[in-house]
Amino acid sequence: MQTVNGFFQASAGKSSFIRKMFEKGLELKARFGEDAVCDFSLGNPDVPPPAAAGAVLHRLADEAARPLALGYCPNAGIPSVREAIAAHLSKEQQLALNADDVVMTVGAAGALVCFFRATLEPGDEVIVPSPYFVEYGNYCGHFGGVLKPVPTKDDFSLDLDAIAAAITPKTRAIIVNSPNNPTGVIYSREELFRLFALVEAENARREKPVFVLSDEPYRAFAFDGAVVPAVMPMSPFAVVLGSFSKTLSMAGERVGYIAVSPKLSKADGGTLVSTLILVNRTLGFVNAPVLGQRLAAAICAETVDLATYDRRRRLMAEVLSDAGIEFIMPKGAFYFFPKAPGGDDLAFVDALLAERILAVPGSGFGRAGHIRLSCSVDERIIARAADGFKRAVANVCAK
Repeated sequence: MQTVNGFFQASAGKSSFIRKMFEKGLELKARFGEDAVCDFSLGNPDVPPPAAAGAVLHRLADEAARPLALGYCPNAGIPSVREAIAAHLSKEQQLALNADDVVMTVGAAGALVCFFRATLEPGDEVIVPSPYFVEYGNYCGHFGGVLKPVPTKDDFSLDLDAIAAAITPKTRAIIVNSPNNPTGVIYSREELFRLFALVEAENARREKPVFVLSDEPYRAFAFDGAVVPAVMPMSPFAVVLGSFSKTLSMAGERVGYIAVSPKLSKADGGTLVSTLILVNRTLGFVNAPVLGQRLAAAICAETVDLATYDRRRRLMAEVLSDAGIEFIMPKGAFYFFPKAPGGDDLAFVDALLAERILAVPGSGFGRAGHIRLSCSVDERIIARAADGFKRAVANVCAK
């Protein structure tokens, strides 16, 4: 297939690898048909929202005829929604939060952008364990921030010595994404405790603190008995943010949140929260979508059918194992981050493209030599790709 061979070799570095593959997927599906392409490129949740969502939407539709039902709301979010999300996060984080500790945002991306606008000055650094979600660099870069990737260990656990060595007077935040996109790793309580001890020691000798941003849109996606640790009890400088895009399959509603420790709010007089509210408005977000806020508040204690994602995870593991592809079994999220046979992730992605299989090079996530596969696809697609994976492995190993 000369039309796809060399696609990534020729186009690397010009824009997001994820978007490039998404666009290539649309082209292949238009040419060969939807059923001829196995698309593992995009983390777009396809499992239906919880059943309760339908009833809530019907109720919201009835209420939409009321005056101002769809109008502006406070920049921080609808007060009753903030209360509901604070109660939900109090259980997850094992620390009592109230509505004043929570700001509703336009997705987790909006939460990150608001935080960076509120705290960064040009040249400030944001440390992130690598591999990482590629858009982090853009989010902090809008305001002159510099993303500073620090490689994780071979098993994708945190390299705390490397993080400690990376901290400078310009460091303003450390991003922790667990369960992780793209690796599916869940950072252990022990390594997080050590991370926060490191941060506490650093903050004791500086005026501007280093924050730890816990990015948690995949918190509910934990398998094989794995537990996602609560970070807020570990430090007042833990800031938790997330969305309902994955847990409730409502990615298009763009509803997220950012939560600040009540310990920090008391210490700084609510300055960080009030600044987040201000920038939520001045960045042009104004407020998170009203219907999405109300829907999320009504069903935030529920999740999509996680058993479906677990079945897909296990099936993908079988397919990769049968193809001779080396990987670490993900404990969370819905991604695999296997090694690229032959070591060249761009070449292996091109070999997969020749089989009409779409994956994303690990280079796009700061870790060359791997690929990312999303399991937010039907099991039939995973099974259908099995022979193609084997042929792609054979092709790259034969060169």
